[in-house]
Amino acid sequence: MRDLTMMIRPATALLTMLALFAASAPPRCGIAADTAFGTQVSPAGIRHSFLITGSRTAIIGEDNVIEWEVPGRSRDGFVLPNGNVLVSHGREAREYQRDGQVVFHYKLQAPNKELGTAVRLASGATLLVERGPKPRLLEVDAAGATLATIPLQPDSDNAHMQTRMARKLPNGNYLVPHLLGFAVKEYAPDGSVVQTLKTDLEALGGRQAENWPFTAIRLENGRTLVNLTHGNKTVEFDPAGQVVWRVDNADVAGRFADPCGGQRLANGNTVICSYGQRDPAKPKVFEVTSGKEVVWEYINPKLNGIHEIHVLTTNGKPVAWPPLK
Repeated sequence: MRDLTMMIRPATALLTMLALFAASAPPRCGIAADTAFGTQVSPAGIRHSFLITGSRTAIIGEDNVIEWEVPGRSRDGFVLPNGNVLVSHGREAREYQRDGQVVFHYKLQAPNKELGTAVRLASGATLLVERGPKPRLLEVDAAGATLATIPLQPDSDNAHMQTRMARKLPNGNYLVPHLLGFAVKEYAPDGSVVQTLKTDLEALGGRQAENWPFTAIRLENGRTLVNLTHGNKTVEFDPAGQVVWRVDNADVAGRFADPCGGQRLANGNTVICSYGQRDPAKPKVFEVTSGKEVVWEYINPKLNGIHEIHVLTTNGKPVAWPPLK
């Protein structure tokens, strides 16, 4: 099936993305202007700018300087084509202008406990995930009014562990990872499950390997790329649910540490967040080729917990919208 992220993007969108990096708000939270925050290492000379969410919510430039930041922890996040930043915090989703003004917000509704996904759809609506007693996907309009509600089947009453990053597919269905269910489920708009990819396969070490699915990305070729947190691996499944590609710590010298967010780039490389990485010598984010070669790393001993990433540019060239993340 064809993924929207691989469709041809209008030239105007690329120009917008170029303009987006030319004017950014002053750095915040005590980081001085022109002070490098971490280091990018790449034998191939790759430089990225990127949005990170997690313990920090910030855009880091190709020169490693923080270009924009807002206070507080966060989960999902995207830099939109208009330059605004859409972020999911623990109980609220917000769209920020570069001056910090909030131009969209949605607050978690009772009795649910956590807000996860926040994605701006092609329709202009925002896709959200609520976790708790009534786990569900929501599509809301610019005023926060609900347009659609899709009930979820997460296999657990543990709100925090019910789901992670959900995405809407071109066919109108939704792709949702369920950690403790060891499953990536595809939901129809009525909440029925039309496909399940299991991550506790014997080929991946069985259930004891704790291959909890976190990020699931449907690729143009119909495969699904999944980051498996405690299992410390990234895997591609074919449409039948069989493993056709994997990379783990044996391939990348121990760089995996609770991989959460990720992004597939247009060149086929995969960017992976090591959310749990505490070794100061190892990267918080790294990029691997299909041949499992590490070609780029972001190392920052002062930063803990990168939950998600949105790679924005590579060597000055903008990544087309929407991203595969």
